[in-house]
Amino acid sequence: MGASSSTDNKELSEKREIESLAASTGALPLLQRSFSKLADAHTNTLSFESFKKSFTLSYKTTTCEGDQTVPDSFPRLLEHLGPSLVDLFFVPPEKGGGLSWVEFARGYVKCCGRMSASMSYNTLLRVFHLTAKNAGFSSKLEFESEEVDCKINGSISTVELIMFLWMCWTMSWDGRSSSRSTDLFLPDISHLVMSALVSCTESGASLDVWDSGVFGSELELPVGKFLTWALTTIPSLTECLSHFCNARLQHCLNAEDGSGPSKSAAGDGSVSKTSDNTLLTCGRAWAISLTSKNTLSEEILSSCFPCSSDETNENLLYRSYHHGKGMNRLWDNVQGYHAPILLIVSASGGVDHEGTSSERKWVIGAILQQGFENKDTFYGSSGNLFSLSPVFHAFSSSGKEKNFAYSHLHPSGRVYDANPKPVGIGFGGTQGNERIFVDEDFAKITIRHHAVDKTYQPGSLFPNQGYLPAEALVSDVEAWALGGKAAKEVQEAYKKREELFTDQRRKIDLKTFTNWEDSPEKMMMDMMGNPNAPAREER
Repeated sequence: MGASSSTDNKELSEKREIESLAASTGALPLLQRSFSKLADAHTNTLSFESFKKSFTLSYKTTTCEGDQTVPDSFPRLLEHLGPSLVDLFFVPPEKGGGLSWVEFARGYVKCCGRMSASMSYNTLLRVFHLTAKNAGFSSKLEFESEEVDCKINGSISTVELIMFLWMCWTMSWDGRSSSRSTDLFLPDISHLVMSALVSCTESGASLDVWDSGVFGSELELPVGKFLTWALTTIPSLTECLSHFCNARLQHCLNAEDGSGPSKSAAGDGSVSKTSDNTLLTCGRAWAISLTSKNTLSEEILSSCFPCSSDETNENLLYRSYHHGKGMNRLWDNVQGYHAPILLIVSASGGVDHEGTSSERKWVIGAILQQGFENKDTFYGSSGNLFSLSPVFHAFSSSGKEKNFAYSHLHPSGRVYDANPKPVGIGFGGTQGNERIFVDEDFAKITIRHHAVDKTYQPGSLFPNQGYLPAEALVSDVEAWALGGKAAKEVQEAYKKREELFTDQRRKIDLKTFTNWEDSPEKMMMDMMGNPNAPAREER
């Protein structure tokens, strides 16, 4: 009797502990609903094989953004992804048996529970390693133990890196699109792959980052250096696991309820249309979203996962290709938007590589947290700079200075200024010596070495950047709204109010001109025309 009571107390305590850990992720209600729907009513257990089958991915076609080719082994990797994840974390007590509530919740906590960033990456790499093994190709990763925080040895090849990143994208794609599309769209991740190669390989400094042939090379990335790069550059990548698991469980609930998934852009091709027409491609938007964990990431991801083709570009406030170049054209489209804005600039200029100089195109970006302001001084409370192409790097605030953004139009009402302020857009550095400066006509951009800037973290904004200021010709400029629908509605109200004021100023009150002979204007005109006439008449 006492032994039975002790066992019951132990099981109850274990159940409470697991439920507490699951509740900390915010997914406990979803887990409870899923288990109650999927579990057998007689045994109160979940069929392991049917649960594994519900996590299986299957796509008929795979299309890729840009010029990257999909490895032949990647579709096979995706087929084994879901079952491998279930095998790794959701372990039944007996082979062929079912999962109890505690085992089901424990498996979810192992996979998606709250843990440090390094442990999350260990978990994600373990999923990739087992999936690759089950798919029939070898991985050079070696785990010293079964512990989640164990040391990992070995290396990752270039092809494995591409498949690893695309695997994470696929889990996010599946987790964010409500439909079960048979078509998979893969973003261009060349900038992320090149960033990892430059940072982690011995030959990284000498790589020609504009040569796409590098992706077919047999370069190996030591896993230690890769983890360091991933933790500093794309720390939010590991969230794809929880997105994938939650979406699969929700899909199981919808299937049991008989409610079909809602229509999504995952299968209508609108994502690829977005990436072909704008500087903010799906791959670049995804990379920016992986640099932080905040609401901005979700807004940026809306460019990757739009709800319909009509909404594809609704966040695009300004594009010089359509609206025209220059500060005035930009201001007409961003004025009144007091929320975060992502500014992207594409430019081309001479770049030195191994002693030779050639014209190369590169893309950089910056986030303004409060939108644009017309000031002759720096402003802002935080911000980020990005090197987007051909190599991805993110530069957050250093905390030393607060010269985050500068945007100044030609002053109105002034004729002469002895010390005129620079007209254009700048980021970092000091006035007249900005780290990034785009002139008022959007014709030229100047990039200075990070030594002049104490606001943002150091690093090169384009490959082979030297110590001297570099000038380049601006090809295109885009401004993207990241404040959601509320900020957009405020801007629309502001524009309508400005249009109303403008119309009112244009209207002429004809009543003021009905009695011209008695008007002060008529008297002034007469005096100016013949000032001595009244004096002669008096004499």
